[in-house]
Amino acid sequence: MGSAPESPAPVPKLRLDELLDELQARLDAARGTRDRVHSLLEAVLAVGRDLELAQALRHIVEAAVTLVDAEYGALGVIGEDQRLSQFIPVGVTGEQVRRIGALPSGHGVLGELIRHPEPLRLARISDHPASYGFPVGHPPMGTFLGVPIRIRGKVFGNLYLTEKRGGGDFDAEDESVLSTLAVAAGVSIDNARLYARARRRERWLEASAEITSSLLSGSAEQEVLDLLLARATEIVGADLAVVALPLPGTGDLEVRTAVGLGEQQHRGLVLPVEGSFVGAAVRTGGLVVSPDVRKDPRVTAGPPRWEGLGPAVAVPIGTTAQGVRGVLMLARVAGAPLFEENESGPLLGFAAQAAVAMELAERRRDSEQIALLQDRDRIARDLHDLAIQRLFATGMTLQGATRFIDHPEATERVLRAIDDLDETARTIRATIFGLRLRESGPASAGLRSRVAQVVEHATRALGFSPALRTTGLLDTAVPAEVSDAAVAVLEEALSNAARHAKAGAVDVSITAGPELTLVVRDDGVGLPDGGRRSGLVNLADRATALGGTFTARSRPEGGTELVWQVPLSTD
Repeated sequence: MGSAPESPAPVPKLRLDELLDELQARLDAARGTRDRVHSLLEAVLAVGRDLELAQALRHIVEAAVTLVDAEYGALGVIGEDQRLSQFIPVGVTGEQVRRIGALPSGHGVLGELIRHPEPLRLARISDHPASYGFPVGHPPMGTFLGVPIRIRGKVFGNLYLTEKRGGGDFDAEDESVLSTLAVAAGVSIDNARLYARARRRERWLEASAEITSSLLSGSAEQEVLDLLLARATEIVGADLAVVALPLPGTGDLEVRTAVGLGEQQHRGLVLPVEGSFVGAAVRTGGLVVSPDVRKDPRVTAGPPRWEGLGPAVAVPIGTTAQGVRGVLMLARVAGAPLFEENESGPLLGFAAQAAVAMELAERRRDSEQIALLQDRDRIARDLHDLAIQRLFATGMTLQGATRFIDHPEATERVLRAIDDLDETARTIRATIFGLRLRESGPASAGLRSRVAQVVEHATRALGFSPALRTTGLLDTAVPAEVSDAAVAVLEEALSNAARHAKAGAVDVSITAGPELTLVVRDDGVGLPDGGRRSGLVNLADRATALGGTFTARSRPEGGTELVWQVPLSTD
């Protein structure tokens, strides 16, 4: 019989386990790759849905941190000066950000990607030649992975990831995943910027239409300027907006109106054309931009100003044969993003709207002044040709009638009536003279006009227009000395209201009768407890010097009332 056939040699159990473990590892790797690709696709879809830029940037960083399993991440936006204009961190707490202080601007390893926009992987950040350590309070970071984000061939910013979870290093697959996300991020950011630009253009058009409507409806110049500043502030996200106008005869600029951060401190500020940021817009006749207005080299004159502000842009408001009408300036707080070209460019057209507002307001004032003067001429002519002639004729008739009156008392009464008619005719002649007064300059103008000018000028400091009522023959019955004193008193009273009262309304009335009475009321905080403000002493002294009186009191309903009275005759 032949021998039985030999059975196959058994595979060692250890070798079989190794094969099974290797197969399981490959299955896990394939599953992990599938899950990672799925996560990447989800991240791409997520960042692609954002149309608001700020939200899109944060979602990109959050997706990057999740995809490469990093503890910390950030997105740095590169500004026009090739430094980081924005820095959006993820993974650090608000307390850590506060302890770190100012966010990075693009030095060290972060700046390496700005100078050389290529993917960068480091096992230890401190080993790189460009590294110079972290600020106090910064969490420890070792491993690093950074990739640039490009939009239309230009580097928009960089993604920075640190501290791979689990203690490992970022690998080539992490770099590949992050680079893929960066491409999708570039598309998402570009879409968000295009959307923001279109939305901003739409808002500029809406604001222009609103301003045009305000102009056509006959709104005052100050109302149009306030509306213009409010809309400009909203559209570009400015923290302060001001309009500075030339001061006649000085060559300086005065901040006529301000809206936003520290508006009360900026309103009324006088700035030189030479040595100021707004003056640079006047000198160049075009748009000027500064990354930090506090440190701008063009600001060389006067004390430090623009405290707390950083990026700024200024543009001239129209031009005339005599020069620029004014300057529109917008500023953001220190550390805020710079004004980009697509934000500041439309300001030229918007400033032209301000020029139209001022031009129309000026023409309207001229037209109203001409109409007023024409109306005064008509009234003066009617008074002279009708009223005075009739009074004269009546007086002549009464005078002739006295020959037929036998009773002495009746004759005396008629003669007194004739004297009254003569006095009335003289009063009307004085009124005609006041109506036809044409001399220019504050010293020679009538009291009524000077009071109106003082009230109008106070609008800048108060932030609103005071109410004004005038009664009596202010231009003819008030002596020059009393007129000058009344103007000075009114200026001081309105200045006190602007500095101390914190009022929302001021009412001015001036009446010429036997006495000149000037009353200034406000709805502010009233007089301080225990006495009057020291600034009111001058008002009392002026009244006493002219034989008059002055009183100041807190009103029961709130605010202050000042009453200044000076006699106009000794009768």
